[in-house]
Amino acid sequence: MDTLSRLETTIAQRRLASPDESYVAKLHAKGLPKIAQKLGEEATETVIAALAGDEAELVGEAADLLFHLLVLLGAKDVSLQQVLAELDRREGLSGLAEKASRSE
Repeated sequence: MDTLSRLETTIAQRRLASPDESYVAKLHAKGLPKIAQKLGEEATETVIAALAGDEAELVGEAADLLFHLLVLLGAKDVSLQQVLAELDRREGLSGLAEKASRSE
């Protein structure tokens, strides 16, 4: 998790940079819809890479997906720690039971 925590910090710092100097700042300047769209594109590319069976491509696309997820979470002021706490809460629960508890 150290890598993701460091990346979250770097993303927060780069959000404050000029859009001419930072990809993250450029995404933020375009707004939440563009950030969400980019996350969706990366998710689709990850699925395609998984189905194509090329491990190196899947690894690269998964990294892009995690990066863009952290960009989106930062834009919404949701921390990685909040997401990890939710995963901790779900640990040990059956996936079916956890999903059923959300619909109650």
